[in-house]
Amino acid sequence: MKKAILASILLILAISIGSVVYLIYMAPQQHRGKLTVTDMLGRTVEVSGTVKRIICVGPGALRFIVYLNATDMIVGVEEAEKTWNPVGRPYRMAHPELAELPTIGKGGPGNPNPYPEEIIKVKPDVIFAAAIDEQLANSLQQQTGVPVVVLDYGPVKVPSEKFFESLRLAGEVIGKKQRAEEVIGFINNVLADLNLRTANISDESKPTAYVGGIGYRGAQGIESTECQFSPFVAVNAKNVVDELNKTGHVFIDKEKLLKWNPDIIFIDEGGLGIVSDDYSKNSDFYNSLKAFVNGNVYGILPYNYYWTNVGTALADAYYIGKVLYPNKFANVDPEAKANEIYTFLVGKPVYEEMKETFGGFTRLAFR
Repeated sequence: MKKAILASILLILAISIGSVVYLIYMAPQQHRGKLTVTDMLGRTVEVSGTVKRIICVGPGALRFIVYLNATDMIVGVEEAEKTWNPVGRPYRMAHPELAELPTIGKGGPGNPNPYPEEIIKVKPDVIFAAAIDEQLANSLQQQTGVPVVVLDYGPVKVPSEKFFESLRLAGEVIGKKQRAEEVIGFINNVLADLNLRTANISDESKPTAYVGGIGYRGAQGIESTECQFSPFVAVNAKNVVDELNKTGHVFIDKEKLLKWNPDIIFIDEGGLGIVSDDYSKNSDFYNSLKAFVNGNVYGILPYNYYWTNVGTALADAYYIGKVLYPNKFANVDPEAKANEIYTFLVGKPVYEEMKETFGGFTRLAFR
């Protein structure tokens, strides 16, 4: 009898200990008591209890939550996410249901103009914000009584360490730490694959490359380009613009492009209409570039739309690699790879819709 009672006590104890361990380490979307975090502005933010309801303010904030597979926790969105054409923002293309949620701010670059009264109405447990300053973050937190956690995409590099830090921070706050690590691992695996295919190609055997039409506060023409262009960096491309020893977006003179005369030119299809119009007016200039003469001009998808669409940048890198080094990417279908990336990050294969709007991965013809 004593042995039976002892066995029962031990069993109850084991179950109790197991439950505690689960609650501490395994239970999804749970925070015991209060969680104190340091956001990307260095602000100390206290989040109380279990986070079940989220809103996002500012460029790119919502994208983090979609990547974390937490769209079911979103209770309101910015007007921009509802009224702007979603094509070009895969996170919104994959989730049209978000447009049916209440409006909690205007959105857009600069001041995203959140609406404190509307935010209070949807009763969020936390507000994630991006591309806002400390004053706005503190003011919004004070006006709503809701903790504001600021995220950051970091510098031009795709992805940056700040992007990864922000993903981990958001994952910690909403109980999606494992998913955050899965996303980071996926992106790093993609970058490792791209580098493995191209790292050992000698500079002498690489074609020179240029990308034009890069969006900068709107659509731009062929003079709009980027030093250390992330998809080029990912495949170790020989970017003629890098000799300027700058980082990020630059406008160049057409004469400079003539001097470089790159072997292969890529056009960001967000600016393709401007480039095409310019070609019709200045065909002599374009036909002085060997890439245009030899038919070595290719379209890539724009990835800067309400901040950086990381998945599109990675998909572009595969297509660029395929064009520059076809033998190294012989087993890669860039369109299928794009859908694989989109499916993992945003939950749906949206490449065909992107292609229908922008043109997709293709050789471009000019007349």
